[in-house]
Amino acid sequence: MRHLTPQELKAQISTDPEVLLIDVREPWEHEAYSIGGTLIPLGDINVRMNEIPKDKTVIVYCEKGIRSVIAIQRLEAAGFTNLCNLTGGMKAWRGSVE
Repeated sequence: MRHLTPQELKAQISTDPEVLLIDVREPWEHEAYSIGGTLIPLGDINVRMNEIPKDKTVIVYCEKGIRSVIAIQRLEAAGFTNLCNLTGGMKAWRGSVE
């Protein structure tokens, strides 16, 4: 599993328009604060994994980086190899990028 810091993600977003963000938090968390991307709550990841491409870089994030690791583990078990975790999640993003 690859990990990106908030600074690395910010740089990647600005240079790679094809990068896809997946937010695995709950809808209320996504509505309160989001850096974009597609909302697929962790509880839905197994039934919605067909929405995630396997041929693009996909960054998975949550609030602290725990749910995103779980989501990536489930997706990797299903054959995904193109996933990155945002280390520290939105908490780290807000603390270091904004």
